[in-house]
Amino acid sequence: MLRGVVYFPIVFGVGFLLGIVRVLGLEPRVGERWAEIAEAPLMLVVIILAARFVVRRFPAAHRASYLVSGGIALFLLLIVEFSVVLGMRGLSFGDYFAERDPLAGSVYAVMLLIFAAMPWLLGGRR
Repeated sequence: MLRGVVYFPIVFGVGFLLGIVRVLGLEPRVGERWAEIAEAPLMLVVIILAARFVVRRFPAAHRASYLVSGGIALFLLLIVEFSVVLGMRGLSFGDYFAERDPLAGSVYAVMLLIFAAMPWLLGGRR
């Protein structure tokens, strides 16, 4: 559980900072869709580095524990995303999904799955 609680804020914190850069710097130039897609590779690097850190720092006796850690981190991320972030943007749950670009939203969904799975994927490589 500790791995997930440590993994989540690392990825979320860097993602929050990159989101500010994306919205203020990149979106006005290339649009929301392409800015979100351009951010994905950077977030992939952050996810890999953060997962590697927690796997090395907090080793587990069983590889399945890493999958639980990723699930906990994903759960925390979704709670923050659907409460704090939607509240800040003044969106309802339905509005959030209705306004998502299909391509950028699909990339985001895949990134969420990668985020959840990465501790497990790297946990077997100790």
